[in-house]
Amino acid sequence: MYQLLKTEGMARRGRFVTVHGTVQTPGFMNVATAGAIKGAVSAYDLKELGCQVQLCNTYHLHLRPGDETVKALGGIRKFTGWEGPVLTDSGGFQVFSLAKLRNIREEGVTFASHIDGRRIFMGPEESMRIQSNLGSTIAMAFDECVENPAPYDYAKSSCARTARWLRRCKEEMARLNARQDTLNPSQLLFGINQGCTYQDLRVEHMKEIAALDLDGYGIGGLAVGETAEEMYAVIEAIEPHMPKDKIRYLMGVGTPANILEAVRRGVDLFDCVMPTRNARHGHAFTAEGCRNLMNAKYRLDQAPLDESCGCPVCRSFTRAYVHHLLKAGEMLGMRLAVMHNLYFYNHLLERIRAALDEGRFEAFYRENIEVISRRI
Repeated sequence: MYQLLKTEGMARRGRFVTVHGTVQTPGFMNVATAGAIKGAVSAYDLKELGCQVQLCNTYHLHLRPGDETVKALGGIRKFTGWEGPVLTDSGGFQVFSLAKLRNIREEGVTFASHIDGRRIFMGPEESMRIQSNLGSTIAMAFDECVENPAPYDYAKSSCARTARWLRRCKEEMARLNARQDTLNPSQLLFGINQGCTYQDLRVEHMKEIAALDLDGYGIGGLAVGETAEEMYAVIEAIEPHMPKDKIRYLMGVGTPANILEAVRRGVDLFDCVMPTRNARHGHAFTAEGCRNLMNAKYRLDQAPLDESCGCPVCRSFTRAYVHHLLKAGEMLGMRLAVMHNLYFYNHLLERIRAALDEGRFEAFYRENIEVISRRI
């Protein structure tokens, strides 16, 4: 259940109460695609980094180790050791981005596994059953992720199919939650808004799925090549049609500046691989901007990664040491950089929440939007 506590302009401060814990919003979800954060960071590390929600992927866990295996081991939370809420991505994005030789029909999608090429079928019912086996807190509806840009007519027909699939997801989830052997009979369902960058399609699709009275709503199909301005325009177009009493999730976004801009436009929840992916290549997000730790100028730099940061990495290690580890290809270098970046993202959202609590979000936005976009 989402509780809207206060607003400032379009920005929202709330809390999302689930069977596995309460999420303070705006919030960031940490991406553990196959049940682990890339960069040798475990679920037990995440608590110290301020993480509230772990995001795992249906497609990857279905292929390996198998969702029935995860169920037999007690579900994704017990399997990974993460005690808080878990959101599982439906697998739709991966089916359309990773899978080879896919064939889309009304029933669902037949595709070849990117691991071993075996043929697999996934549709709304299959996605719901896999996510039920995983026992996540929140399941995402199975949707079609259309390439951007796409022809208008195809985008329109895809939106209609995604809406039909959503109704099937809702029906199947109700059936699964009523079963005696279901790991999480309180599993929540989020629908996903699609429509490329066509604002009329986005609005009509949002109206259609809002009428289904789901537990929350994702905005999908963005951060896939369109400009930031186009993304913000889509959010602004659909925001008036998103239920005020339901949580809003911008999927796969983004940079610190993207997050700050989207909070300002009424978004509550985010996830992105950027903090971990960039960290593994030596890019550390800081209060002064993004720092490339691979640069030779850090060879003798004894300052922490971010002098204003309280993360376990900045409390104990220097830029010079992390620079050395990354240059030497040591896994510890990636681990430390990933831990720092995840702390930075989660702490940024904490600061945003504090600004909203104190009625100074707009001032916080003006003070930080240019700084967090800088490359040092």
